[in-house]
Amino acid sequence: MVRIRVLVVDDHRIFAESLAAALAAEPDVDVSAAGSGPAALRCLERGVSEGRRFDVLLVDADLSGAPGATGAFPTQREHGTGAPPGDGIALVAAVRTAHPGVRTVVLAERDEPRRAAHALQAGASGWVAKDCSLSRLLAVVRGVLREETHLPPALLTGVLRELTQARKHRTDSERLVESLTPREHEVLRCMVAGLGRKDVAARLFLSPHTVRTHMQNVLGKLGVHSTLAAVALARRAGVRPADLAGDVVERSGQLA
Repeated sequence: MVRIRVLVVDDHRIFAESLAAALAAEPDVDVSAAGSGPAALRCLERGVSEGRRFDVLLVDADLSGAPGATGAFPTQREHGTGAPPGDGIALVAAVRTAHPGVRTVVLAERDEPRRAAHALQAGASGWVAKDCSLSRLLAVVRGVLREETHLPPALLTGVLRELTQARKHRTDSERLVESLTPREHEVLRCMVAGLGRKDVAARLFLSPHTVRTHMQNVLGKLGVHSTLAAVALARRAGVRPADLAGDVVERSGQLA
């Protein structure tokens, strides 16, 4: 019998342990539970090191205390979904990056098309109500392992609308970013990485005045009035932040 390894991630201990116990009653399911995003990532890493990888992650949509404060994994703004930070969708994105073979399903108390769309964009394979039946949840778990995507029927229209709108915004943003010169694009990547004018100047070996001019040109071409708005548009267009760590390594190698 092929066994399915499931990790339940919820900061409400009673719910997590109750769900884990219910799932463990199935003859082909092995279950563990974690109370936070960092704890879940540690469980996944331990599973890899022990040769017992998890197959499915069941994540609370409203998981608290995970991103930002610990730095353990990125917020939605960092992975480009545009959703507010501080919930389980951030963990979905982190798992997709670190453990792409793991399928994630978001457990939610409410039907929210926008957040469900964000979850799919972050890499989730399903969005399920917390009060669904155990048989329904097991069907979803087995379905996502067959590469299926599961959403409640009542959410389908709203999620499709959100995804279509997101694609339109991304296309418009990509078109604007393509209007930038190579140097302006470099400056924009530095802005996405959170660098200020002086840091951008030092990184690109330019004067602060020149960087200021480039930044003004970037804002003008993107049709925005602030750095924050430019960064948000860049993320929608898929612009990656400048690799600051890689830059440090490269420069130290040059010095050596």
